[in-house]
Amino acid sequence: MPEPVVLVLDADPPPRLGRLTGRARVVRTDAAGLAGRLPGADVLLVWDFTSDAVRRAWPGGGPRPGWVHTASAGVDRLLCPELAASDTVLTNARGIFERPIAEYVAGLVLAFAKDLPATLALQRERRWRHREGQQVAGSRAVVVGAGPIGREITRLLHGLGVQVALVGRTARRTIHGVADLGPLAARADWVISAVPLTPSTYGMFDTRFFGLLQPSARFINVGRGASVVEADLVEALERRWLAGAALDVFQEEPLGEESPLWDVPGLLVSPHMSGDTVGWRDRLGEQFVAMYERWADGAPLPNVVDKERGYVPSNDNSGAQEAAEPSAGPGAA
Repeated sequence: MPEPVVLVLDADPPPRLGRLTGRARVVRTDAAGLAGRLPGADVLLVWDFTSDAVRRAWPGGGPRPGWVHTASAGVDRLLCPELAASDTVLTNARGIFERPIAEYVAGLVLAFAKDLPATLALQRERRWRHREGQQVAGSRAVVVGAGPIGREITRLLHGLGVQVALVGRTARRTIHGVADLGPLAARADWVISAVPLTPSTYGMFDTRFFGLLQPSARFINVGRGASVVEADLVEALERRWLAGAALDVFQEEPLGEESPLWDVPGLLVSPHMSGDTVGWRDRLGEQFVAMYERWADGAPLPNVVDKERGYVPSNDNSGAQEAAEPSAGPGAA
């Protein structure tokens, strides 16, 4: 019986797949060669998860891999109607990024509360200016997106004494529904987006939403860039509708030098790094190898994406499925 073919949409540095030696034939390709190699692959590993190549190549003729795994939490860069309608199993890297992203959010909350950006700026100017910081314990946060990343953010903020309301697609047990988002955000000190990109979350944070916030509130996005109408956020910050914001994801990445976002007062820009900690690529490779071993043994795969919803549903203790993002509501496109 021939070895299964694992096709890797490569990126630098490539994944370490030495443990597959003798169990699979690993074939590497770049975006230009993907379409020609798809028909001969049993498995596709989307290591270059910033590429749109899968979405472009998948609709072509010939067989398609029975399993596609992306080394990312989001799947919006590769999902196309043809892949969504196929029998191909799609999995993601759930379990790798949750804690690092939650730590990053906690760091941003503390940095904003203690006015660390101003402290660094004043140090560069050699200016001694005493200020008062905000106490984090007792403040209120709204985390939008009840998937594993949103839940881990909630747990970590609870540890800091923050009162957290978690908002998901539907209300259940300790999770608020999207209908509660507006009233909760209007009272929040921190609004944190951890939503995936779906039709219901595209552009959901817009002028109307930012107009609900307190002037002292901060907005943080570690979900998907296109969930925020960036021009509306810029206007809201310039009009001081909110005290500050932090974006780790953007509509277009990398952010160009000419982007006005670099110079917006109160906006902290970071280069899509909230989930990336030392050794993260090795952990992604190890995760894929472990999943491949399950696949080769005929065992069920974890992290299976609901291709219609665009994320991995979670089962709560009552057996109801949790959605990882709020449904369409005010401000959703």
